[in-house]
Amino acid sequence: MHRTPKGLRLHIGLFGRRNAGKSSLLNAMTRQQVSIVSEKAGTTTDAVEKAMELLPLGPVQFIDTAGLDDQGSLGSLRVQATLRVLQRIDIGVLVTESGIWGSIEDTILQKLRKQAIPVLVVFNKADLAEPDPAAIKLLAAQQIPTVQTSADRGKGILEFRQALLNSAPEAYLHKTSIIGDLLRPGDMAVLVVPIDKEAPKGRLILPQVQTIRDLLDHNAFCTVVRENELKICLQNLTRPPRIVVTDSQAFQRVAADTPRSIPLTSFSILFARFKGDLSQLVLGALAIDRLKSGDLILMAEACSHHPIQDDIGRVKIPRWLQQYVGGPLRFATVQGHDFPDDLSSYNLIVHCGACMQNRREMLNKILQAQKAGVPITNYGLTIAHSLGILDRALEPFPGALEAF
Repeated sequence: MHRTPKGLRLHIGLFGRRNAGKSSLLNAMTRQQVSIVSEKAGTTTDAVEKAMELLPLGPVQFIDTAGLDDQGSLGSLRVQATLRVLQRIDIGVLVTESGIWGSIEDTILQKLRKQAIPVLVVFNKADLAEPDPAAIKLLAAQQIPTVQTSADRGKGILEFRQALLNSAPEAYLHKTSIIGDLLRPGDMAVLVVPIDKEAPKGRLILPQVQTIRDLLDHNAFCTVVRENELKICLQNLTRPPRIVVTDSQAFQRVAADTPRSIPLTSFSILFARFKGDLSQLVLGALAIDRLKSGDLILMAEACSHHPIQDDIGRVKIPRWLQQYVGGPLRFATVQGHDFPDDLSSYNLIVHCGACMQNRREMLNKILQAQKAGVPITNYGLTIAHSLGILDRALEPFPGALEAF
């Protein structure tokens, strides 16, 4: 069975004190023993993730976090890890023991609200006490929904489920398209897919698969070819395709073989729009012109893959950038959810397509870079600009360059 990738799931984070019942709530919701439950506070030490189907929303990702009242040097590290989860969630669930509300709950609420994350408050262990009336009044004044549960007894779980559905962001309910909005039903897209060391044997990489699925969802057709087959493919078609989409590494050859009348872009640039903010990432690509020898570039990879020979993020892009700048540059690399709190030492951030992360996490990284005054772009835009074909690669997206 093929599971929906994590990056396309609605991320729901569970936050609260130790022993408030976060893990019990997750176990009751998923009907599985996902998180260890104990009367001893602090059983959950690292974020525990569980994917499930939450109809009618579809695929979601629950993240159970360590208690924010954890203590000691190790507890402090756990709290920091919990706060980092805020960067990638779409809904924040504040779980508190019914009858308890204090500065910790206020702090969690403020952090969620500050990041404009929809909040749902769960008063757990409702069989033991009534919710704090002052807390109920406070939350009602802020129009924050509340639910009462007894998670270990399975009570209130249906109400919690409904509240999650009601809290889902409109942007998730009306998700943007990867490519479908660029074509009409019946249009043809030609997808150029190199087969190299970065393509797992017997499979396509995730952005390519998701693009094909999006085309099918929009009643469009596609032909998949390797870069050395593109010219023959275009000659054999009875009418030109609506668009050609290439792996960014083959940009130069594909641009040469694609007639100027046919729109051209890359999978990575499609994902710059799908997962992030295309305009801001284009602005970051234009900042490449300001780089000079010795500048420090942060290469950010969404997945923790093992680097291969001639790796795109560690070898090819650094090589192209240094050729463009005309001198040596310095490079640092982060992987997965790691992202520096202090970005001030970097002159540019180059992020991958973020196919393994959700849109909120990518948007938060863009916002963090903006606050630090550091330009941020992605692999595809960087390659297109370095090769001198950025204008052409952005033609399918009217207005992407006009603002600059």
